[in-house]
Amino acid sequence: MIVAVLGLGEAGSAFVADLLTAGVTVRAYDPAVGAPPGTVACASEADAADGADLVISVNSATDSVDAARNALTGLSVTTVWADVNTSSPARKREVAAVLEGHCAFADVALMSTVPDLGIRVPMIAAGPGAAEAARLLGTGGANVEVIDGQVGDAATRKLLRSVFYKGLGAAVLESLAAARAAGLEEETRTEIMRELERASAATLDRLVEGSHRHAVRRSHEMAAAAEMLDDLGVPGRVARASRDWLQDLA
Repeated sequence: MIVAVLGLGEAGSAFVADLLTAGVTVRAYDPAVGAPPGTVACASEADAADGADLVISVNSATDSVDAARNALTGLSVTTVWADVNTSSPARKREVAAVLEGHCAFADVALMSTVPDLGIRVPMIAAGPGAAEAARLLGTGGANVEVIDGQVGDAATRKLLRSVFYKGLGAAVLESLAAARAAGLEEETRTEIMRELERASAATLDRLVEGSHRHAVRRSHEMAAAAEMLDDLGVPGRVARASRDWLQDLA
């Protein structure tokens, strides 16, 4: 099997290493990074895609459309293009439109972090080329779940998770920054850890139902929290967003 990897950053490099270990021929291209040892160094996206069974586009969301356009002359109708960039559903559909008629397209979403898992990171795939992309990626050691749906549906599932998980991370960062400024970082860190350890399936219901039931009081509480953060010199981005959500619910 021949796989083209477009983008040799953290994720791309990890994929390349695992594909080489699996005995896959890797054609590599990144305009800013040299091709890793063991790969076929290519001069462009089209050069990398030439003869490839699978193209893994893992450059960036901002570059994904241009990468697709640049690769067109090297593609075959039997090639599968796996767009694994973290981009919006609309951007995935834009890439698919560029490639329509030139190759099969799969919207692939990475559902965990790559550094610890490499190509074995859990993935979901949607779109007309999803099943074949899953088969080809699986040959290299990947674990891909194919879901029913259109291009953009895999990206939607990933980004909905991101709103929660990355938003939670932002809330923790803001809380700890404020606690540090107030001289209460260790105490606050312990309280956050305690709440995370106590979390269960029922926690979600309590968060949703409690926010609706106590929206007015909680909006006032978060307004006070934002004011406190101002006094501590810490930007209250999450606190103000929480206040606004609760005001809308009220």
